[in-house]
Amino acid sequence: MVAMSDTAQCRGGDPAEEGLDSSAGPMRRCLVTGQRRPVPGLIRFVVGPDDRLVPDLARRLPGRGIWLSASRDVVNTAGDKGLFARAAKKKVVVPDGLADELEGQLVRRCVDALGLARRAGQAVAGFEKTAQWLKGRQAGLLVTAADAGADGRAKLARLGASGSTAVSPFTVLFGTELGRAFGRDQVVHAAVAPGSLADRLMAEQERLQGFREETRPEGQDASQQH
Repeated sequence: MVAMSDTAQCRGGDPAEEGLDSSAGPMRRCLVTGQRRPVPGLIRFVVGPDDRLVPDLARRLPGRGIWLSASRDVVNTAGDKGLFARAAKKKVVVPDGLADELEGQLVRRCVDALGLARRAGQAVAGFEKTAQWLKGRQAGLLVTAADAGADGRAKLARLGASGSTAVSPFTVLFGTELGRAFGRDQVVHAAVAPGSLADRLMAEQERLQGFREETRPEGQDASQQH
């Protein structure tokens, strides 16, 4: 974590001077790092009438927003140093285990989006069906469980990279989490058609990655090809 001055740490909210970037869209400044970043990669918070801090992952709640980079370390730093209260200029009740709560909410958003894609006929699960979609250039997103075996992961990745346009990888959910989206105990490989749901999943993946270690937990290996 880069040390910042008190002034930089207290920057936040929705000031008009944050402005727009012609290529990245709306930008906001992270309360902790002071860096300006595109809104989709940040997490917005508001302070409710009861002075309780509320995550606003959909960015729809009324009130002055406080913005943080999507990172477990950043969220913990903001809470530990009292930066939410300093940005809001009043007492703020920060929920215990805020970073864990955010991770859980982000997982649910990913699972919900995958479930929508499945019900709309825009997603398939299983090694063979995923391979067929990749070969037929029907996939915009290659979904692989974070605890997948290396062999199946590599085979499908090669198929995804073989076309004129590489298929984007989605690798942030574990097999049991993917299974919830498809009504199964576990899913290791899946594919999502190009479109708004695939775009939404990629945006959610960027945020969820900041709350998860890149390596899979010891002893977990969803090596079966579901």
